[in-house]
Amino acid sequence: MIQGVLLAAGAGRRMGMPKALVRDGSGESWLLRGVEALHEGGCEDVTVVLGAAADRAVPLLDGAGVDVVVAADWDEGMGASLRAGLGSLGTGPEAALVTLVDLPDVGAEVVRRVLAAATGPGSLARAAYDGVPGHPVLLGRDHWAGVSESATGDRGARDYLAGREVTLVECGDLATGRDRDTP
Repeated sequence: MIQGVLLAAGAGRRMGMPKALVRDGSGESWLLRGVEALHEGGCEDVTVVLGAAADRAVPLLDGAGVDVVVAADWDEGMGASLRAGLGSLGTGPEAALVTLVDLPDVGAEVVRRVLAAATGPGSLARAAYDGVPGHPVLLGRDHWAGVSESATGDRGARDYLAGREVTLVECGDLATGRDRDTP
């Protein structure tokens, strides 16, 4: 089993609001879009990590079939959110597929393609867009402790992945993979 993990804890200072609360021009919630991409892409179970404005974001997830984790130290950066998400997963999943709430064009097709690279608890894979590594990132259980130890500030798993063999899964034909930091 591979658990989807959606990181949505940041304050979104450049966006002007927490990204967990952002809606696109048609009114669609980025938070729900991210959950949907994980579910429809093949993650039966999904955990959403919240932080800033968690009290306003939690009601948006009613009926979404997700576990919610609030990263108390979310303001330390993405590393804190990643640690909270991985730390909440228990013993069931053999891997986690981690993605970010601010990737509005990354959908179920990308998730499905990256999940196909899973080989068990030792898996390390990530989406690439025209050869540039991005999200989502597949982290096998064997790597969770190392990722959690190295995840600091806004670097998430970057430092951990830099020193390891990671399967890049080309997804540039499906999405840009660009995060949105401003309105």
